[in-house]
Amino acid sequence: MSISLVQKYNVPGPRYTSYPTVPYWDENCFSETNWKQTLLQSFAESNDTEGISLYIHLPFCESLCTFCGCHKRITKRHEVEHPYIEAVLKEWQLYCDLLPSKPVIKEIHLGGGTPTFFSPENLEQLIKGILKKVKVAAEHEFSFEGHPNNTTRAHLQKLYDLGFRRVSFGVQDYAEKVQTAIHRIQPFHNVAKVTFWAREIGYTSISHDLVFGLPFQTLANVIDTIEKTNSLSPDRLAFYSYAHVPWIKGNGQRGFKDEDVPKDDAKRLLYEEGKKLLAQKGYHEIGMDHFALETDSMYKAFKENKLHRNFMGYTASKTKLMIGLGVSSISDSWYAFAQNEKELERYYARLDENELPVFRGHILTPEDLIIRQHILNLMCQFKTSWHNKNYYFEDLPIVLSQLTEMENDGLIILTQDTLSVTEKGKPFVRNICMAFDLRLNRNVPKNKLFSMTV
Repeated sequence: MSISLVQKYNVPGPRYTSYPTVPYWDENCFSETNWKQTLLQSFAESNDTEGISLYIHLPFCESLCTFCGCHKRITKRHEVEHPYIEAVLKEWQLYCDLLPSKPVIKEIHLGGGTPTFFSPENLEQLIKGILKKVKVAAEHEFSFEGHPNNTTRAHLQKLYDLGFRRVSFGVQDYAEKVQTAIHRIQPFHNVAKVTFWAREIGYTSISHDLVFGLPFQTLANVIDTIEKTNSLSPDRLAFYSYAHVPWIKGNGQRGFKDEDVPKDDAKRLLYEEGKKLLAQKGYHEIGMDHFALETDSMYKAFKENKLHRNFMGYTASKTKLMIGLGVSSISDSWYAFAQNEKELERYYARLDENELPVFRGHILTPEDLIIRQHILNLMCQFKTSWHNKNYYFEDLPIVLSQLTEMENDGLIILTQDTLSVTEKGKPFVRNICMAFDLRLNRNVPKNKLFSMTV
């Protein structure tokens, strides 16, 4: 990777789990009534043909990992589990009461926080409570995030028995100095143990999350982590950049100094060498920062142009409607986004009033929908096109003029009606998407909103 390109394109930019990105949501046009209307429209259009997805946020953690940017509640009091599950099931009941027929569930993902903070028995109560009101699609994927330090064989077996076949374990890095800095002490044997258990039980897709750019992390650390990871042969993995945003997350990311975090050329070297090593081990780059073996469903989805990206990350199948349950969860009807209350007490209070606990969102405009599709194409397929008139938009000539320099730098190939990202350009896909981001370009932020793109 050219050092000059890194220096040139390493700017703050969104990760594009949505478009428009959250800071550019226009909340003046959003209301709970509007959200319900788009929800019902999306449900009518897609429930019978593709089903819907559920994301369930389980926010509790016993200790704070200082690299984490998620919404969480730190506690060792496990008596919080039962009332939270009751609240999530009540929220689900409110949604089911709105829908004209039984929802067909294609995907469920348990995220956090730490889903395995909850006991296997309580997770069973949650999932059975969700499923008793639905039909399950013939082809479905249930997945969860497991903390290697507290995921038990009982967790894995119980969720497997409930239909879960994919699990993701957060690894980050195996170096003790790095783990100490991010407050995530996690020996290799803990990760190996849960990985072997999952494989023995029958999980068909096991994923490990690795992070580069962590405080005190060196190239030797990254190589050692990938070598250890390879010895366990996860089916897929994420190898993504640590987002150093202490101005947003406050003291949660202040367990170390700014100068302890690798930057610019040093950080990019961690990614380039890590990516090279992953390729040697048989992992193919899928979308942005994700890799999979040829046998994994995500690789097959990528090859068949079926890969999708939403607030759950990359997924091997698309649903138009995704409902987020739990504190801070974000729902997506394709035509609108809606985020739940971020404070737990406020979330509970809204449910006590029999209200959907959404507090902000965005109704997408016709222009938003077109731009969203282009950014999804780039994120999932490394290419997009506007030969179909439905994907043409008024400001496209301005966007293309902004891409000329990237074309000259060999990051993209432009034709009359297509854009393709080159191998050289893949690390800069966020920058390429930014050229299409009309809301960002019309309102350039004066303050820091995003992590660096490189």
